[in-house]
Amino acid sequence: MGQKKLQRFADIKNFSNVLEYPVAMQGKWNSFFKNDNPIVLELACGRGEYTVGLSALFSEKNFIGVDVKGNRMYIGAKKCLDAHIPNAAFLRTQITLLTDYFKTAEVDEIWITFPDPQLRTSKAKKRLTHPAFLRLYQQILQPNGCIHLKTDSPKLYAFTKQVIEMYQLLLVEDCNDVYASNPSESLRIKTHYEALDIAGSNTIYYLQFKLPTTIPNLDDQLQLILKETENQ
Repeated sequence: MGQKKLQRFADIKNFSNVLEYPVAMQGKWNSFFKNDNPIVLELACGRGEYTVGLSALFSEKNFIGVDVKGNRMYIGAKKCLDAHIPNAAFLRTQITLLTDYFKTAEVDEIWITFPDPQLRTSKAKKRLTHPAFLRLYQQILQPNGCIHLKTDSPKLYAFTKQVIEMYQLLLVEDCNDVYASNPSESLRIKTHYEALDIAGSNTIYYLQFKLPTTIPNLDDQLQLILKETENQ
């Protein structure tokens, strides 16, 4: 591990806006922020561009970037400290452990910005919009709370639309070319990954949807459909 990375890991341990695998935080985030404002998560936040950007746009909400990679998280956390942004924090942990840190209905919204699309069908269950993850989010998300996906992967976009239809989720907004549609301030925030345009398409997709009261277990059927599509 490089010296710079080691230094960043050491530094964030002393950042007041970074919590690394904290104990007994369920139901205590409003105490941490010292207000009762809604809580919004950015999952797999990386450098935390959306946590930084959204917290500056919406002072009436609290934003938490979640990622396991402290080296990247350092960048967003330091920006918030330097800019004295009080409504942004960062949680270093695995996304699969969200229920260890948030109680039922403690979260109002979830943003998933440019996650690894896990392009191989065999790894579809690792996609952050897979129903297995949606059931996890449902345990901490307010009823009627929104999930936002912003991605440059047409495959992840199509997969998520398929999940929305198959599992009867409530589709709120569907955009197949964000920057061709006069996007809102929220959607104009750019992540480091987005700026790199790794996909080489310059096309950004956005979906906003809500979860039903119960998410059926059609996962085996979904996987079979994905395999059949892959073999066509």
